[in-house]
Amino acid sequence: QVQLVESGGGSVQAGGSLRLSCAVSGYHYYTSLIYCMGWFRQAPGKEREGVARIDGDGSTSYADSVKGRFTISQDNAKHTLYLQMNSLKPEDTAMYYCAASTTNCYDMNYWGKGTLVTISS
Repeated sequence: QVQLVESGGGSVQAGGSLRLSCAVSGYHYYTSLIYCMGWFRQAPGKEREGVARIDGDGSTSYADSVKGRFTISQDNAKHTLYLQMNSLKPEDTAMYYCAASTTNCYDMNYWGKGTLVTISS
């Protein structure tokens, strides 16, 4: 139905930047139903948490821990979601997942497999 493939993860030093991408593909009928997309992350030994999301109206929301440092955006023509991450901290180390929902921003029904971000001090 809908496939999400993340890329752009890697290892950088604290203070550095990374840009994650999430390529959206699938049958047009299903991709056209996507209302909200977001980025989530899960650090070792911790629960998954929401990082940023963008809804069908273009409204964005961020976790307090990343406000002012991360920016979520989307290129509808390229069917791609982005997460620009600046001023990275070691606590940002996690597996980052892209997700999409056809209903609302709280019930993601499509998930990517993740891309690993490692920040060294």
